[in-house]
Amino acid sequence: MITTARLVLREWRDDDADPLARLHESAEMMRYLGGPMSRAACDEMLTRLRTHWETRGFGAWAVEHEGRLAGMVGIIVPRWESRFMPCVEILWRLDPALWGRGLVTEAARASLRDGFEEHGFDEVLAFTVPKNERSWRVMERLGMTRNPDDDFDHPLVPDGDPQRRHICYRIKRS
Repeated sequence: MITTARLVLREWRDDDADPLARLHESAEMMRYLGGPMSRAACDEMLTRLRTHWETRGFGAWAVEHEGRLAGMVGIIVPRWESRFMPCVEILWRLDPALWGRGLVTEAARASLRDGFEEHGFDEVLAFTVPKNERSWRVMERLGMTRNPDDDFDHPLVPDGDPQRRHICYRIKRS
């Protein structure tokens, strides 16, 4: 568990299933992530999140704000093959009602610190679609940098989908 000034980053619990599903029903939060998710897809994701922690000893944290699940932030090994592999990726999702308060940046900084100091990662990547300015602005606030040569077509997004093209940001331990 990690605590910051305003957040608690912790492992996932059974009682997170309902609030996690409610977050992923949000069209606004899921705009650049393939659209709202079904309850079954959210339950599968929660299983993957917990399994990642069990098998690797790190993963995406459940993020609590003022005593309730507000989203997720953490470092994972992507579940798809790419030219970047092997790599670890930082990701985040936050309740849109909490956007604009610096909470994602706060949680991501804590997660990066944990990844570099506790898990010894040399580099962490982040990916998003070019239109997702909120996310790439967070990446820049974290000190991550983009090289356009790293941009790629995401293998889990179908050909022809306007969100297939992704940009990549990186940060090294230093």
